[in-house]
Amino acid sequence: MRTRLIRALAVPAGLAMASALAVVPNAAATSDAPVATDGPALSYVVNVRPGHGGSKWARQAIGKAGGSVVIAYDKIGVLVVHSKNPDFGRTIRSVRGVESAGATRTAPLAAQSSDDLATEQVLTAAEAKKAAAAATSAQDPLEPLQWDLPAIKADRAHEKSLGSSRVTVGVLDSGVDDTHPDIAPNFDRKASASCLGGVPVQKDDAWRPVAGESDHGMHVAGTIAAAKNGVGVTGVAPGVKVASLKVAEPATGMYYTEAVVCGFVWAADHGVDVTNSSYYTDPWLFNCTTDADQKALVTAVTRATRYAERKGAVNVAAAGNAETDLAQDEIVDDSSPDDTTPVPRTISTKDCFDIPSQLPGVVTVSATGAKGIKASYSNWGKDVVDITAPGGDSTAYQTPAPPATSGLILSTLPGGRYGYKAGTSMASPHVAGVAALIKSTHPHASAAQVKALLYREADATPCTDPYDIDGDGTVDAVCVGGKNKNSFYGVGTADALDAVTK
Repeated sequence: MRTRLIRALAVPAGLAMASALAVVPNAAATSDAPVATDGPALSYVVNVRPGHGGSKWARQAIGKAGGSVVIAYDKIGVLVVHSKNPDFGRTIRSVRGVESAGATRTAPLAAQSSDDLATEQVLTAAEAKKAAAAATSAQDPLEPLQWDLPAIKADRAHEKSLGSSRVTVGVLDSGVDDTHPDIAPNFDRKASASCLGGVPVQKDDAWRPVAGESDHGMHVAGTIAAAKNGVGVTGVAPGVKVASLKVAEPATGMYYTEAVVCGFVWAADHGVDVTNSSYYTDPWLFNCTTDADQKALVTAVTRATRYAERKGAVNVAAAGNAETDLAQDEIVDDSSPDDTTPVPRTISTKDCFDIPSQLPGVVTVSATGAKGIKASYSNWGKDVVDITAPGGDSTAYQTPAPPATSGLILSTLPGGRYGYKAGTSMASPHVAGVAALIKSTHPHASAAQVKALLYREADATPCTDPYDIDGDGTVDAVCVGGKNKNSFYGVGTADALDAVTK
């Protein structure tokens, strides 16, 4: 298993006016000396003061430094820039008014990876037939295999409410197949777009996964909102809408900053109520504010998530699958950058962050297995993990009650198929679905109020102590904290029933 944090793991600016910022390029940017253009084409984010003023003046400096603006998100002061100048980042950072700037990748533009616990296991016809035979009249045919729904009381919640069609959850991921019979009834086309390269595109159903692309986003979408329609599986919130915000590059599986920024801004501007991010932003497992490039990436994505929350969206993200205590002082990162050659480094957790999951205001989700304890792969961390939900685990560690046979999570796959996956990537959409149910019950609640209810209604889950997941007599992880808040489960397990009744 790879130790990537989460992958199972993307608007036009018509913009709020702000007082113009007088960005005066310094000598390095205004020199008449020829600008080098012999480097690889790279993508950058340049962060300036929000508003047209900052963008207008920054464009001049960017051009003189050998860059071209791809799109400007003036509302949050983030510009996406391409340049072949090897010295572009250093040059533009020295311009007065540029708050930070950095390359979003180490590989050239147009340079598949997954951190699912296991490669998908496609549901067989025989398994489907057996499940359908066990289903009650109130269940979709494959629901008996979804042990994760009763684990968060979603089955009981559905007796009260399926959620509101006025609520939309945006899936920032590898794309969603809106022709799937379990997704089509709940798909929100108006709120969907491809954000590859940082630019939103809706033409030709660009939000869909292409042939050979990861089906990760499709699995996530089904967990959130697969329709309760007598077909296949049932989502946590089967009455809400789901939108596809494609932010993962098809050829590489990379989730780059410019696409992630685009995804959050598009979601914010198109009425999305909840976002789900089951990934970390490539190419850095952790982005360190002590590094000029990585600092700019943290700033850009932070501005985007905060903008989405100000517009009413609850942002939910996966904690990661590296079996790591994210609250320890130092962590060895031997996988970054993941788009070229990794260089092992030891990072300080006070300066370095997984984005978006460790950004302010984002709901960070750990994973549990069929026995309700921390999944073997799940990250944890005191004051890092906010809440927990089913993400699945090997049956060698946590076996579900019959008729379910797999310890992984069953959901939708492209082309009308169904299959199993596991990861915190699968836990996060359970929480996103519960947040959507809360928003359905309280349609006028702000993002902060929805989060408060999400945490208040969670079922307290005490530390698993000792935590010996493989039963070999050796403690595999140490949980700290009390019953109501701890490093494994945060405030506890998400509760779908409370979401529709309280």
